[in-house]
Amino acid sequence: MPDDSARPQRTSPLTRSLLAPNAGPMTLDGTNTYLIGAPDSRSIVVVDPGPLDEGHLSTLAASGQVELVLITHRHADHTAASERFAALTNAPVRAFDPAYCVNGAPLVDGEQLSAAGTSIRVVATPGHTDDSICLHLPGDGLTGSVLTGDTILGRGTSIIDGALADYLASLEALRALGPATVLPAHGPILPDLAAICTAYLAHRHERLDQVRSALATFGSEATVAEVTDLVYAQTDAAVRFAAEASVRAQLAYLREPR
Repeated sequence: MPDDSARPQRTSPLTRSLLAPNAGPMTLDGTNTYLIGAPDSRSIVVVDPGPLDEGHLSTLAASGQVELVLITHRHADHTAASERFAALTNAPVRAFDPAYCVNGAPLVDGEQLSAAGTSIRVVATPGHTDDSICLHLPGDGLTGSVLTGDTILGRGTSIIDGALADYLASLEALRALGPATVLPAHGPILPDLAAICTAYLAHRHERLDQVRSALATFGSEATVAEVTDLVYAQTDAAVRFAAEASVRAQLAYLREPR
């Protein structure tokens, strides 16, 4: 019997996803590569081709005529296969950061893309990284959908490898899109983007309060390591670096003049 897990799975009326074989502490079950296309479209848009795995790329390339490849942000579990996949499909790769484009122009905040019979709006959402974007499909079902990359995960919360002020503003911008379906790059699909953003914002402000308490304990010049030891005491050693990145962003936010 064929292994359905090796085929793209329907995730919304306009999208399917294929899980890349790169499970790990930071990638959860692996990277979700999304395929966007209207039911009657012969072409597809591929989002985040993922790691350089020939089996994964071959399955994607066989899933339809690839018209365009989009990148949600620069991390290697999303982009390592970009050049190889562009060569396989002759499709341009577009990202917010020009360094991650292949034969395509950089994406622009607010840009409306018409591809594979769909309308896709680019939403700049810096914070997880400074080049993070989300992709809004307003016509995807009753509430629309948003491909959130790593800005919002299907399980747990994202690390801040950019500026926390940017990330908070990005969450507010996403919340304004309403109860759209959340299609994350890691973890399961979630309902109600607005509710998830509200929960993420509450979590971030709770963490900020914990960092403030740590500074009260250790002093205003406390180090990243000291604050991480206290605020993220239960964090697994394998993802300690991610906790430190978030603490670094929170300390920078609290120390910024306002």
